[in-house]
Amino acid sequence: MTRDIPLSKIRNIGIMAHIDAGKTTVSERILFFSGKSHKLGEVHDGAATMDFMAQERERGITIQSAATTLQWKGHQVTLIDTPGHVDFTVEVERSLRVLDGAVALFCAVGGVQPQSEKVWLQSEKYAVPKIAFVNKMDRPGADFFGVVSEIQEDLNCNAVPVVMPLGRGETFRGLIDLITMKAVYYDPDKPLELRMEDIPADKLEKARKWHANLVEKCAEQDDALLERFFEAGDLTPDEIWDILRRATIARRIVPVFCGATFKNKGVQHLLDGIVNLLPAPNEIPPIVSATAPDATVIELEPSDDAPFSALAFKVVADKHAGKLTYIRIYSGTLRTGQNVLNTTRDKIQRVGRILRMHASQQQNLEEAGTGDIVAIVGLAHTRTGDTICDENHPVHLSAINFPAPVVSISIAPETTADNEKLSAALYKLADEDPTFTVSFDQETGETIISGMGELHLQVIVDRLRREFGVMAAVGRPEVAYRETGTKVVSGQYKHVKQSGGRGQYAHVHLRLEPLKSGTGFEFVNEIVGGRIPSNFIPAVQKGILKAMASGPYAGYPVVDMRVALFDGSYHEVDSSDYAFQEAGRAAFKELFLQSNPLLSEPVMSVEVSTPEEFMGGATGSICQRRGRIETMDEKGAHKLIRGMVPLSEMFGYATTLRSLSQGRANFSMQFEHYEPVPFALTEEIIKARKAAGKIK
Repeated sequence: MTRDIPLSKIRNIGIMAHIDAGKTTVSERILFFSGKSHKLGEVHDGAATMDFMAQERERGITIQSAATTLQWKGHQVTLIDTPGHVDFTVEVERSLRVLDGAVALFCAVGGVQPQSEKVWLQSEKYAVPKIAFVNKMDRPGADFFGVVSEIQEDLNCNAVPVVMPLGRGETFRGLIDLITMKAVYYDPDKPLELRMEDIPADKLEKARKWHANLVEKCAEQDDALLERFFEAGDLTPDEIWDILRRATIARRIVPVFCGATFKNKGVQHLLDGIVNLLPAPNEIPPIVSATAPDATVIELEPSDDAPFSALAFKVVADKHAGKLTYIRIYSGTLRTGQNVLNTTRDKIQRVGRILRMHASQQQNLEEAGTGDIVAIVGLAHTRTGDTICDENHPVHLSAINFPAPVVSISIAPETTADNEKLSAALYKLADEDPTFTVSFDQETGETIISGMGELHLQVIVDRLRREFGVMAAVGRPEVAYRETGTKVVSGQYKHVKQSGGRGQYAHVHLRLEPLKSGTGFEFVNEIVGGRIPSNFIPAVQKGILKAMASGPYAGYPVVDMRVALFDGSYHEVDSSDYAFQEAGRAAFKELFLQSNPLLSEPVMSVEVSTPEEFMGGATGSICQRRGRIETMDEKGAHKLIRGMVPLSEMFGYATTLRSLSQGRANFSMQFEHYEPVPFALTEEIIKARKAAGKIK
C-alpha cells in the first residue's frame, strides 16, 4: 500500500487513569490543539466528542473506550480514551492489549489512586511504554513534585520530570521546559499560542536542580553519554530527547509532564511528548506469540508487505452499520472485499467495509496497513480476542484475558411481547462486552445477567431501554458466589432406565479433587482397557460441566476442581451419549456434597478518603461490614483508609459514607480475590436460596 505517513511516524496511544483525573478533558484538548476538532467539548456540558453515549454525557463519566485519529507535527496519532471507573475495566484491558504506548494521567491533588495502580499494572502486563501527565495544576492543593514521588514509590517506576510548573493552584501560569530551560506562558485569550521566555530569577535555582536530575537520569542510560556528562556537565537538547526516547520505549524511564488542560495549559508539550517519546509500531518488541497450526513460534514482521494479521479487540453493535469489529493490524495490508481467516473460530469471512473511527463518526477506507486501528463491517462471526489473518498464512495471536463478573441480577421484560426482543438485545450486549454474561436459571426460570458492579449493570439496563426499546424489570443485585470442594472423594453412579423399547445404561466412577484457588476446572480421563468407549468420554465431561454450572451445594457455579473418570461400564445396546451425560451429572452432584463443600465470595479492595474528624466513623463502617483494615495513611488534609471488604456488604455503602461524613468522604473499590464465606452466613444464604426456589 502507498502511505501518506511512514510507519515510523505512526503512534497508537491510550489515555489511562482513575476516575475524575480529567481523561476526557485531556482528549478533547488534544483534538482541539491538533486541529481535529474546532471547538472545545466539555464533559460538564455533556458536549465531549469522545463521550458520545447518552449515559456518558448524563453521568459525566467515560463508559466505553472511544478511538480517533489525528495529526501532530507530521505524525499520525490514533488515540483511545479509556474509562476510569473500575466497573468498566474491560475497556482498559482490551485497549492496552493493542496499544503501543500510553499516557498515564494523574490529578495534581489526588495523586496516585487505587484505580491508578490497577490500570498501571494492566499496562505493565502488556509491557506498554508510558509517559505521565499531572493534570489539574490549577486546583487548590496541587502538588506536582508530591505526585511525582507517589508515581515513583507507589508504582515502582523511574519517574523523571521533563517540565516543572510555574506556580500552582490559582498562581499556576505556565511551565518550565527542563530540556530547553525556557519558561512557557499561555494566553487565556489565545489558547493555541504560547510564549517562550527566560526562566524567572526566583525559579532559576530550582529549575537548574531538576534539569540536572533530568540530564543525570538520561546519562545513566548510556555509558558514552555518562562519560560526556561528567566531562561537560550537561547534554544538548537533542541528546536528551534521543536518550529519553530510547529509555521510554525500553520502559526504563517514565517522563512526567504537567498542566491544567481545562485551562488549555500544557497540551502542546504533552503532544510533543507523545510523538517524540512513545514508540512507532515497528519499534515495539516483535510479536512472537503468534503460532502456526503446528505450534511453531514465529515473529510477525511489522510491514505492509508481510502477510496480513490482526487482533479483534472490541465489538460494537452500531445501529446504522450493524456489527463493528475493531482490529489492530500487526502486519500486512487489509483491503475492502478481501477474504480473511478467523483462526480462533476457523471461519473465512469477507471484509465489507473498513472504517477509520472518530468517536461515533466514520470515515470509509479502501485499505489499511500495519499499525492501523480500524473498524470492520462484515465479520459476523468474530468476537473480542479473535485472530484474523491471511487465509494462506494462518497465525494465532495471544487472546485477551478478562475478569469474571462479580454481581448478578435477574431481568425480565415488562411485557411478554418483548421476550424475544430482550433476549436478542442481551446477547448483542454480551457480544460487545466479555465481562457481561447472560444465563438462564433452570430452577426458577429466570434470566440472569452478570457484570463487574452495580453501575455496570445499571448502564446495561439503561442501554436496553434507549438503544433497543426494551423496558425491563430487574431484581435485587446478587453477589456472584462460587462453590468448591475441600477434600478428595471418589465414588460411582449407575444410570439405568428401562421403560419399554431401548433402555438407558451408563456407569461411571469419578474422583473429585480440590485445586488451588483460581485454577479452574480440569477433567482427567483415566479409563484403560476400553471400560468405557472413548466416544462416550466427552458426554461424561459435558454432564459434569452441566452439574458445575449450578452447584448442588447452594446453586452457584463450582470452580477449582479436578474430576477424574477412572472406571465404569457400558451396555452394547442401551448406552448412549445422553445416558453417560446424565451419569456424569448425577455422579458429580452426589460426590460434590461429600467433599466438604464451601462457599466463596468476592472480596473488594476498598479505599476511603475522609477528613480526619470522620475517620473513626469511616473505620467503623468498614469493620461493621466484615471488613478488615489494611493501612491508614495521610494524603494532604485527608486520611486514607485501605481495607478488604466482602462485596455483599458494600451495597448501599455510598449512602452510608455520605451520611456519616456530611458528604465530605468518598471511596473507591475494585475486585481483589475470593475468600470462604463464614459457615453461619453460608447457612443463611442457602436457606434464602431454598426459600426463593433457586435450589431444592
